[in-house]
Amino acid sequence: MSSMIDIHPTDTAPAGTAPHAGLHPTRNGVSADVRAALIPLLNQLLADTVDLRSQIKQAHWNVRGIHFQPLHELFDGVAEVLPGFSDELAERVGMLGGAAAGTVRDSATASRLAEIPGGLLTGNDAVAAVAERIAFVTNAVREGISIAGEQGDEVTADLFTEIARELDKQLWFVESHREG
Repeated sequence: MSSMIDIHPTDTAPAGTAPHAGLHPTRNGVSADVRAALIPLLNQLLADTVDLRSQIKQAHWNVRGIHFQPLHELFDGVAEVLPGFSDELAERVGMLGGAAAGTVRDSATASRLAEIPGGLLTGNDAVAAVAERIAFVTNAVREGISIAGEQGDEVTADLFTEIARELDKQLWFVESHREG
């Protein structure tokens, strides 16, 4: 069926040219330049978020001491919110015409998080390590809000705002367990 409105993908280029190789065409209205700028940022935050979850689970498994039970449960709760964010980030990459890089290997290679200390952790050490990593990712997402806004992609900025809002809450929960 033919339409009276002629709809073309936003990144249509003259024949024989490829202004943004690797981008899948889309009609979502976000220019190819903006999509090309935001996909690497989204993939970076995807890697950081996947790694954050694995590091929080590491703390969850290895925390010891008098506060083991509440911290074990707290870290499990924090880790539970992260797969949803990873999924949203990866899906936004796809919506913008890119390919998500979200395997464990991708994340291990690309993550900017410092490695959580190995071995058993005291409650205070575990809380400090988890809080530091949540804060890092939250602040990186905040930078993403500004970048997406500057690029004029309010939908991506809104996604980042949603993630930052929840990570702020999780950071508050974790930091509330700090002693001293």
